[in-house]
Amino acid sequence: MTRVYVPATLAMVQRLVADDEVDAVGRTAFAVTPALREAYTAGDDEELAEVAMAEAARASLRLLADEKPGEHPAFTSRRVVIAADVGDVKPRPDLDDAVVKLPGAIPMSAVASVHIDLQEAETDIARAREVIDQADLGDEEAEFVLGDAEDHELAWYAAQELPFLLELL
Repeated sequence: MTRVYVPATLAMVQRLVADDEVDAVGRTAFAVTPALREAYTAGDDEELAEVAMAEAARASLRLLADEKPGEHPAFTSRRVVIAADVGDVKPRPDLDDAVVKLPGAIPMSAVASVHIDLQEAETDIARAREVIDQADLGDEEAEFVLGDAEDHELAWYAAQELPFLLELL
């Protein structure tokens, strides 16, 4: 089993709770891979897991940038990363050092935890989702906006807390 970090949205968490499984966009996730270990000359597994989680959080921001604001503003202004233990993942070093391809949908039973931005991050996340493409293209101002968003830590939730959390949003 490999611990993977799946970029997600709150709408995907709703599907996870409703359907007892969720399919990652493009079956893509992030993990501590041999290529990631090789890219970092220093750092233990915990530090490398933080790198993979940060990559998944940035990918979540990209998913949010593609969503249209709905009746729940928090749903489009909070990054989400699902941490799960999955077998048979395939590294994709052609995409990035930490990228893996998942074999299929992730069942709720495989979910170890879910990490979600708190309400205080919403303004910075909303701003960052508007400029993430510009940041990728080297726009310094957009990079600062993205940095402000990425300064927010994701809150940890156990899988069994998700139905209650969704009710509160």
